[in-house]
Amino acid sequence: MIEISKLVNNARHVNCVEGNTTLYALPRAEIVERWRDQTTDAFRFCFKFPATISHDAALRGCEDLTQEFFTRMAPLASRIGQYWLQLPARFSPRDLPALWHFLDALPKEFTYGVEVRHPAFFEKGEAEKALNRGLHERGVNRVVLDSRPVHSALPHSEAVREAQRKKPKVPVHAVVTAQNPMVRFIGSDNMQQNRELFDVWLKTLPKWEQATTPYLFLHTPDIAQAPELVDLLWQALRNAIPSLGAPPAIPQQSSLF
Repeated sequence: MIEISKLVNNARHVNCVEGNTTLYALPRAEIVERWRDQTTDAFRFCFKFPATISHDAALRGCEDLTQEFFTRMAPLASRIGQYWLQLPARFSPRDLPALWHFLDALPKEFTYGVEVRHPAFFEKGEAEKALNRGLHERGVNRVVLDSRPVHSALPHSEAVREAQRKKPKVPVHAVVTAQNPMVRFIGSDNMQQNRELFDVWLKTLPKWEQATTPYLFLHTPDIAQAPELVDLLWQALRNAIPSLGAPPAIPQQSSLF
């Protein structure tokens, strides 16, 4: 099963969302309860750990912050698809012991993912091998960022230019370290180019789906174009993975968040 997200106002339209907002601020308790009330037990949330943990504390001495996060998200415990760490580019191979200490202390009932951005983790050397090995040993997914489309686009709009400034330009290493590999495909406003660059995932995701449950998240610089990207890719995805089903009826506006 591939789970494709867009933040929408009614969970009938998709079965999973990438909770990016938790990176920037802990949601209020009433907001978490609203998310619970707007979804069913079949729905899945993939929330990022707050930046206070992953960036500011660099995973060190943040036990209270981590407990506060899990406590706040507790009403959604049965609907968590994956909690994941988006680590900054300054988080280097020498910081791996802190990562292992942090992951080993997390509650065992959840699935976790880690997204790295330091260049050393993409050089296929000892640092990357150590990262992948450590994640595999702990059953933690390595989050795969595919930013090729947005960085290949012509910077002719502010939305594209902003995305090119903010999204890291790192190699795409399609590595499976656990049972829920996550792919974040950062599209551009050039739909034909998006389609061409997505071809590799039409080959990779069906292979992964035979033994795992991948998550696929589709992004566009202007969120209003996300439904167009879903429409563009859905039929090809369904041809590659027949169990995918009919395309979601995604509204153009509004948000769970």
